[in-house]
Amino acid sequence: MMEAELGRCVAAWCAGATGVTGAAKLSGGASQETWSFDIVHPGGNIGAILRRSPKGYGAAPTRAAGLDVEATLMQLAHDAGLPSPRVLYVLQPQDELGTGFIMQRIEGETIARKVLRDEQFANARPMLARQLGKVAAGIHGLALTRLPELREMTATKEIADLEREYRSFGWPRPVFELALRWLRDHDPGPSDEMTLVHGDFRHGNFVIGPDGVRAVLDWELAHLGDPMEDLGWICVNSWRFGEIDKPVGGFGSREELFAGYEQAGRRVDPNRVMFWEVMGTLRWGVMCCGMMQRFRSGPDHSMERAMIGRRSSETEIDLLRLLAPRS
Repeated sequence: MMEAELGRCVAAWCAGATGVTGAAKLSGGASQETWSFDIVHPGGNIGAILRRSPKGYGAAPTRAAGLDVEATLMQLAHDAGLPSPRVLYVLQPQDELGTGFIMQRIEGETIARKVLRDEQFANARPMLARQLGKVAAGIHGLALTRLPELREMTATKEIADLEREYRSFGWPRPVFELALRWLRDHDPGPSDEMTLVHGDFRHGNFVIGPDGVRAVLDWELAHLGDPMEDLGWICVNSWRFGEIDKPVGGFGSREELFAGYEQAGRRVDPNRVMFWEVMGTLRWGVMCCGMMQRFRSGPDHSMERAMIGRRSSETEIDLLRLLAPRS
């Protein structure tokens, strides 16, 4: 069924295409579907990915930029020479496939535990932090005049939004209260420079090969804001998968990340990065609580939501390690 629908769509815009094969739904986020398939073409099959909102899915979350914006940003990044898939086609109403886009499939690994442990990535791991610093610098250097309309986010607004969401659960957590107070006390104010921020710069959104970073995916939380936010987010302990002594994704140091960023011509403010690491840790904790809340209230009582919900306690430990470290 899906192959037939995709085949009709592809035939309308890909000259010479005779259909698609190997359509398979991949695991992914809660609100978007991801399908992998090959476009059958006389010049050789073309590996492709469909990213779309499922049919009948309601409005996008308020933080989401929208799939049309995501496609535009990915193509801008690709055209600027950043590791981003080429966007092949943006879905139209007549395609009857929902809202979304089709992009080039980049071969590689997105599962963090494999990247951190498998032998085939042994040579790549020491390079990743510095590579990702350069990639982040490239994202933050994209010209604002070429960007689509995006929401703006400041530290002050993010604190207020997080506190509002946390209090809506009616689930007091003293460590979260401590973190909110620390964030208010250390709010750095507006950034000297407003740039494009990827918004979810972490494991799972990188395609990694034996040669290192091959692509950055999932730009749905992109916005305008403090560029140090992306550097803080990738340092959150939840993305280290047990390798807690390697702050950048469990494979590198902050110094390596910063060196790659500054080698690309941009400046790092370590204090602001630390602020955003605390913010990111609390944000993930609040997101975990939200998953548990949705599991409790239904109608989706998936085990995945419950398991993610339980991880809020991990973020409390992480926050205490950041805010009250042992000497």
